Formats: sequence, structure tokens, C-alpha cells
Amino acid sequence: MWLRVAAHVRTRHEKICTAVRRYGPRMVSYQVFPPGFFERADETGDEAFYSVDRFVTHIDDDAVAAVGQLYDDLVLTGEVLDVCSSWVSHFTTPPRRLVALGMNEAELSANPVASSWVVRDLNTDPTLPFADESFDAVTCCVSIDYLTRPLEVVAEAARVLRPGGPFVITFSNRCFPTKAIRGWLSTDDEGHCSIVATYFALTPEFDDPTVQLRNPGSRSDPLYAVWARRRSGS
Repeated sequence: MWLRVAAHVRTRHEKICTAVRRYGPRMVSYQVFPPGFFERADETGDEAFYSVDRFVTHIDDDAVAAVGQLYDDLVLTGEVLDVCSSWVSHFTTPPRRLVALGMNEAELSANPVASSWVVRDLNTDPTLPFADESFDAVTCCVSIDYLTRPLEVVAEAARVLRPGGPFVITFSNRCFPTKAIRGWLSTDDEGHCSIVATYFALTPEFDDPTVQLRNPGSRSDPLYAVWARRRSGS
């Protein structure tokens, strides 16, 4: 399955990269994402929705383990920023320093792996309140579908990453449908992989993305991962 997904994304990614080189990322983004793509059924402020404490995991145990294994495989042991974070960040091996950035203060303050935390609504303000090249890695777990300004967030992730550092985005097939963007809801798992790979393709500071289904053959929630590394010298 993941080989088919990777082939689909690779073909689309190559076409987008060619267009980016010719026309620039801003112009291509208008062509790739149609009007309404980043709209949601519930456009009320996110602060009310996320004010409710949700001390749950939004994927099952097997998918959680797949996230932790991925982080181990990529050796995310240095200084890490976890965006759209919560009370748990799914690290099997805690990094030396983890900054958790999310919407719910009670959840963030309960995160046992976090060295510090920041409350921030990235749909209102997609900037990351950190200096350039502050982190060895950035992670985003099962939340990319809720971002209404993802290209700005991905660009900010590139800015705060040190050269060679990865931005690791994981997702499954669950979501709060009223808060997920319409473009995400309109497609399937294969399309979701393509969407996230396209975010990287439209951000010149990143190398080509890697796309994988991390738990093939499992009967649990599928765990997809798309990640790319910040280019050296970018």
C-alpha cells in the first residue's frame, strides 16, 4: 500500500517542483489549492473548541507506537518543537529538550516530556515565537488537517529548524470533521499524503519529502508520515 501512495505522491510532487521552479511557490499555490480548500464547516474561533480539556489520544495504541518508532528511527533526540501539541507527544525516547506548542493550557502543562510549553492558535497567528535555527526537529502529530494556513506554518518550521533538521508530520484517518479543512475531507488517505507532500514542495527551504505508511498490515488506525529536511544553506 505505501509503495502505491509513495509513487502517487512522487509523480505529483515532481510536477509541482517543476512548476515552482518556473513560476514561484506563491503563484503555484493558487493553482494547486482551489478556492475554499482551506475553509471549514465550523469557522468560529478555535479558542472555544479547544478550551475543553481532552486528555485522550486521538489514535489507537498501535498507531501511537508507530509514531514513537518513527521518532526513534529519525533519532529525534536533540531540541524538538512539537506544534499542535497536547498532553502527550508520543516519544518513546524523550528528546533532550521538547517545547510543546498548542491550544489548551491544561493539556500542555500536563505533558510529561515537555521542558516548556506555549499556547498559540496557529490559525490566527501562524508565526512561531522562536529565533531562527532554534531546533533540531519539528513534529506535528495528527493535527495538520486542522491548519487553515499550513503553508505559512511549514515556512515557519523551516525558519526555526537548523540545516538538515526534519519537519515530521504524522496523521491517520480520524478527525473532528467540523474543524478539518474542506480539502482534507474531500479526499482519501492517498490524497492526504499528496496534500502534505505538496506543502513541502511549495516551501523551497525543504528537500524532497519522504512519504510512508508506518504500520502496514496492521488492523489498527493507519499511521501515515510525511517528512522533509531543511536544506543546508537555506
